[in-house]
Amino acid sequence: MQGTSIETAEHPASEAERGRLASLARCRIAGTPPEAAFDRLADLAADLFGTPLCAISFLDAEHQWVKAGIGFGGLADFPRADGLCATALAGEGVLVVPDAAADPRFRDLPAVRGPLGIRFYAGVPLVTRRGHRLGVLCVADRVPRRAPSAKARARLARIGSLVMEAVAQRGRTMARRDANGFVAATAWALITTDGAGTITFANAACERLLGYGPGELLGRDVGIIVPVRLRGHHAAGLKGVASGRAPRLDGKTVEVTALCRDGSEIPVELSLTLWGSGDTLGVGAVLRDISERRRRDARLLRLAHQDPRTGLPNRARLTDDLAAHLAEGRPAALLAIAVEGLRGIGDGFGQAVGDALVEALVVRLTGRLPAEALLARTGEDELAVLLPGQDDAAAARALAEGLIPAVTDPLSLGEHVLHVGARVALAHAPAHGTDAEELMASLDLALDGARREPAGRVRAYEPAMRERAAERRALQDALRGALLAGEIVLAYQPQIDLATGAIRGVEALIRWQHPERGLLPPADFLPAIESSALALRFGWWTIDEACRQAAAWRAAGLPDVTVAVNLFSEQVRAGTLADVVLEALARHGLPPAALEIELTEVIALLDDAGTRAALSRLHAHGVGIALDDFGTGYASLSTLKLFPLTKLKIDRGFVRDILADPHDAAIVRAVLEIGRGLDLSVVAEGIETPEQEAALVGMGCACGQGYLYGRAVGAEEIARRLARPGALRPQTRVA
Repeated sequence: MQGTSIETAEHPASEAERGRLASLARCRIAGTPPEAAFDRLADLAADLFGTPLCAISFLDAEHQWVKAGIGFGGLADFPRADGLCATALAGEGVLVVPDAAADPRFRDLPAVRGPLGIRFYAGVPLVTRRGHRLGVLCVADRVPRRAPSAKARARLARIGSLVMEAVAQRGRTMARRDANGFVAATAWALITTDGAGTITFANAACERLLGYGPGELLGRDVGIIVPVRLRGHHAAGLKGVASGRAPRLDGKTVEVTALCRDGSEIPVELSLTLWGSGDTLGVGAVLRDISERRRRDARLLRLAHQDPRTGLPNRARLTDDLAAHLAEGRPAALLAIAVEGLRGIGDGFGQAVGDALVEALVVRLTGRLPAEALLARTGEDELAVLLPGQDDAAAARALAEGLIPAVTDPLSLGEHVLHVGARVALAHAPAHGTDAEELMASLDLALDGARREPAGRVRAYEPAMRERAAERRALQDALRGALLAGEIVLAYQPQIDLATGAIRGVEALIRWQHPERGLLPPADFLPAIESSALALRFGWWTIDEACRQAAAWRAAGLPDVTVAVNLFSEQVRAGTLADVVLEALARHGLPPAALEIELTEVIALLDDAGTRAALSRLHAHGVGIALDDFGTGYASLSTLKLFPLTKLKIDRGFVRDILADPHDAAIVRAVLEIGRGLDLSVVAEGIETPEQEAALVGMGCACGQGYLYGRAVGAEEIARRLARPGALRPQTRVA
């Protein structure tokens, strides 16, 4: 029984695990702050068993969330696989471990080996009336104990039942609160205009909602209640309807922003109705203030089924609706729309403009979709559309192609005219998947294919996509195991003082010592790392290993050299770059000046205040910051001003033809001049011949790197070269 339960817990895609996770999501308790009712139960359990450690935890697919804890030092969550509760969750009755350090099942877990130091453990699953295991109540000690008696185990189980009663009561309280909130939000506001946009009627609820006195809205242009940034889009839509264009929002409900008399903005739910035509055209709107709902349910919406910014269904809601539809055996088409450039607009113009752009796109798309379609926001820059009952592939493709202009046509928001791109993917049921998970996976693969092709096309799912994805996942799994097995190593390529031949620094380059295929170059596996969550794990490991090796060279009495480490984009996005780097330096007793981090121009394009702050903090501590392959990407010269750089690296592509191509030679001279003007050191990469070296020296380049001085080699070889008197003088270079 226990083996079967553990297998179910380790495979969230199984039906039992999906049901368990759905039940946990309905309880809306995982990841929530402490509450007195649960704290009291944890105190009771700890007192009854006389243990310094007690926790009430809820486990989702990846994390263990501590709702109430005694002796956990404020720890709110940790990976599900790191503790003993995952096993207790899967077992029957109370799991008792007298000494976890002596138990081969648990002795290597972080909860046992780490700061918690758990030795004795007793845990009981927290089970709903329908049999779903949501979490675990456990008591623990840092010293071994004898197994508790049957009576004591029964007492622990009873406390677990009290916990579930508290969960149920909490659910009832939340349900009552939601119901009361719904009742409080049913104040409807009515407003009508003529075809020219002049307000002809506004009821008292509308006046109160927008802050106007009785009759103050009558006769005024309806644009007065539309934020300035959205008026151009609103006026164009009204003009189109007045000119005879078929109304697209008639009878539909969307969420927009309304402007109040005092200049403040409120989110409202808007339902439009149109009647008449030409001079007799009338437009009516029902407005409902949703401010309180958004504030009250912001966190709950993220945990449940709604995108918090747009109010659209999210991926979970879309998946649930799709599953219900497919369970009836009905066909369906599923679209995914990647909005290219959305993140850049949010970063460049501010989040308010980014949100307004999404709002305008939602209105456009809603107007072009059939009434039965479900529009969802499945990611920061992704939307999806469920077309229930659609079994005509050609019709679905035609509709998808018709949505592209709704995204790509210019949008006027205030003084901004914004342009974004669209990549659209398409999948069908049952041809591309008979259940929601399979069909969503097919759609994701199609969208991944669309991102690799020119914009403005619709990419339909093909079975070969799944094979390629499986190969990529297999490679990523192998890489994950390789890191744990110690097969991932660093090689180091020297950076040479061109005047003396001395090693000035080394660049750390990742390699895979494959047990069957030998030493693999980065091109064989690096793309699989960069496109997955492995980027963070490998990136942090590389920084730590490079610091460890640099400290070892110094401890051996070898000359001090700087070690350069390349960054993955995900390390910058994570927001913890400065903390991780400084902790690694401190852990290995290495001065900050001994480390240099290399940014690519792609990373530079992620420019935001957080990134600049992290790099400035590292620079202030003395860590070197180099811009790699300068001039080959899209970063502008302003990058040199915005980032606290210490070094520029000239791409090997310019060095390769420096003797034959005057353009390359001019670019190299320009980069060297920029470096001198900005007081940045410059390294030329890809030097392979003495003639290239001579040309670079003649231009004033002081440092170089390339096969002329040696390929990337292991740490032992670098140590031997550092120990040589004179290091890599011209006559002793290693090819």
